[in-house]
Amino acid sequence: MLLFDIKRYAINDGPGIRITIFMKGCPLACVWCHNPEGISPRAEKLYTRKKCIGCGTCVNACPVGALTLTQAGIVTDRSLCRTCGRCAEVCPTLAMEMSGREYSIDEVMREIEKETVFMDRSEGGVTFCGGEPLSHPSDLVALLDRCGELGIHRAVDTTLFASPDTVRSVMERTDLFLVDLKHMDSGSHRRFTGVPNERILSNLRMIAEAGMDFLIRIPLIEGVNADEENISRSATFLASLPWERKVVNLLPYHDIGKGKHDKRGTLYNPGHLPLTSLDFPLTVKLISAPLLGKSFSLGKPICMTASTTVRLLVS
Repeated sequence: MLLFDIKRYAINDGPGIRITIFMKGCPLACVWCHNPEGISPRAEKLYTRKKCIGCGTCVNACPVGALTLTQAGIVTDRSLCRTCGRCAEVCPTLAMEMSGREYSIDEVMREIEKETVFMDRSEGGVTFCGGEPLSHPSDLVALLDRCGELGIHRAVDTTLFASPDTVRSVMERTDLFLVDLKHMDSGSHRRFTGVPNERILSNLRMIAEAGMDFLIRIPLIEGVNADEENISRSATFLASLPWERKVVNLLPYHDIGKGKHDKRGTLYNPGHLPLTSLDFPLTVKLISAPLLGKSFSLGKPICMTASTTVRLLVS
């Protein structure tokens, strides 16, 4: 399997101290994505201009002559580049990096088992993230089974954009789902993420009706989904689920993905959509209004993105 990161001592990806495994490849392409290097299922070369000292070592090392040293830095001819990673291997300043490394199941498990002392003392575990982990069902299931045999708490951070059979298979082996709910309108969902939302909402209802434990995370973005209509529709839908925990984490918008797009040589928000942060107290006041006989109250955050997360408990 191809991973693009392994994050140790993670405290924002589920309960306790965790290790988070980032699996490469995602069927969505959210315009605000903060991990765009995880979208492609293939290895990618990243280049950080400000780290480059113009030594030309990578140019000389490239076996196909795909790199050119210019006044603007290293330019890659992508029609020639084979993403072999030789340039990253020889770069003295790490200006060249590879996103995506092949791991076997055993190799990933060795990395996970290194962290068990922290998991055991904090009631933590492992979180499989992405990208989209459900895009790799056989590898994910194998890892979940191995972790289950060791008694390690298992969480899956997912969009739920996958076949029902895949979701059911993962459900049998997962202790907690962390589910993103991006937009209730399917057309708007497609506009901002590249895919419709019917499958996501259907799978979310399925895991709720199966009695699975899950948290909902909503990235609130002005100009995308932070309007009163979408918030109300989101709350109405969530209130209709047979859901014991009833925790919603509101994630504020940030543009950390801009720098990563620069490294990839791609554009952040190419359609110039109006993505902005918002006044959180105002939004909390809006979403805390009674809906369907339910009300929302503030609690301690479980998950954080950027600097602020609001945790809402349905009372």
